[in-house]
Amino acid sequence: MRLPRVLTVAGVGVTVAALAAALAFTGHVNAAPRTQQARPSFSFIHSCAAAVGVAHCNAIVRVDGKVGSNGSSPSGYNPPDLQSAYALPSSTAGSGQTVAIVDAYDDPNAESDLGVYRSQFGLPPCTTANGCFKKVNQTGGTKYPRANGGWAQEISLDLDMVSAICPNCHIILVEASSASLTNLGTAVNEAASLGANAISNSYGGSESSSDPSYDSAYYNHPGIAITASSGDSGYGAQYPAASQYVTAVGGTSLTRANNTRGWSETAWSGAGSGCSKYDSQPSWQSLVSNITSVCSKRAIADVSAVADPNTGVSVYDSYSYQGLSGWLVFGGTSVASPIIASVYALAGNAGSVTYGSYPYSHTGNLNDVTSGSNGSCGTDLCNAGAGWDGPTGLGTPNGTGGF
Repeated sequence: MRLPRVLTVAGVGVTVAALAAALAFTGHVNAAPRTQQARPSFSFIHSCAAAVGVAHCNAIVRVDGKVGSNGSSPSGYNPPDLQSAYALPSSTAGSGQTVAIVDAYDDPNAESDLGVYRSQFGLPPCTTANGCFKKVNQTGGTKYPRANGGWAQEISLDLDMVSAICPNCHIILVEASSASLTNLGTAVNEAASLGANAISNSYGGSESSSDPSYDSAYYNHPGIAITASSGDSGYGAQYPAASQYVTAVGGTSLTRANNTRGWSETAWSGAGSGCSKYDSQPSWQSLVSNITSVCSKRAIADVSAVADPNTGVSVYDSYSYQGLSGWLVFGGTSVASPIIASVYALAGNAGSVTYGSYPYSHTGNLNDVTSGSNGSCGTDLCNAGAGWDGPTGLGTPNGTGGF
């Protein structure tokens, strides 16, 4: 195997790829809102580089100045933490539900890594042999696309978050041939045809005039809860989160707190939000006055969950990429999207909901996030506040009643 070139920066060995990604990073991750408590400052890299004309995954991995070393034990939030933070009935709900994960390229170690994560936290096995896990390509076959280390990190993150939130759910992993929106969209259609109750999409790209046609071709699946990450670069819209047929998922910083809930959240400064240039405003958003006052089209996001890598989650990934493997800590709205898809599965009523509308009529079952910002737009599109706002939508799960 060809080893990555390594540079030494301030006494720390860093791969060239990791350094380039870190230097390209905009800095949103480390810019915690002033209302948050002080936390250690970590280093981060994006798992997938942004490229023109294709989607990129929204996973961010914490490196802690240790690029090239493996994590030997979990750090970050684990399943009991997430279940506690969002008051979820994870041990008793979800049977008979299937959550599909759509990503690009192949993770050769997906099933074995999933097994390590579930075993570590005492979750029931989810394997091909017992019928819980299924892995297919974008047309349902078993001739998988070429492997890709960055997307393998994304896949591990997604599978582990479904496991953390809905350990009783079945999981389908659909691997698109590439990161083009047409291939990823084809994979979404395949996930729907395989009977998924919820489909998570932890990727996005720039908006284009083609988006309305992609909506109808790939994301219009009534009776299936489809979630999409809002992005990790702060204020600004991306697709498919801008689709009127998905639940757009923003991001928060999640910390323990001395309050009744035991947790506190603020808007994560990297969470994507904005007003679509091309997608029509869904009817359920047109009833929200502070949405219509700032956006005449589709507004992002609808709901949110933890995404700040400073308050990241435990993930196991053995397919070494950028010198990282083993137990890792991840953030990004790639964490939030599979969490919300899995909460839909726990609720068990995706067949009767209309796209992303359900939370809008059940706001009492959400934790309203009222502080923090992801940009300087000067409106609710980037400033968290009571009710709906761009970075966090209507809020985060407080049980399953909002889904």
